[in-house]
Amino acid sequence: MDFSITNILALAALGMLVIVSGGIVYLTVSEWRDRRRREREQRAARKKRS
Repeated sequence: MDFSITNILALAALGMLVIVSGGIVYLTVSEWRDRRRREREQRAARKKRS
């Protein structure tokens, strides 16, 4: 197998792209879940005050 430096760099760039994209998806989903939880807690607190 003959790997040129270009192929190695291309695979490394692809790997980093996948890792960064996965991190962005993870952060987006976790923020969405936290926002839903906070809104649910605020609604419950409003119901208790009423």
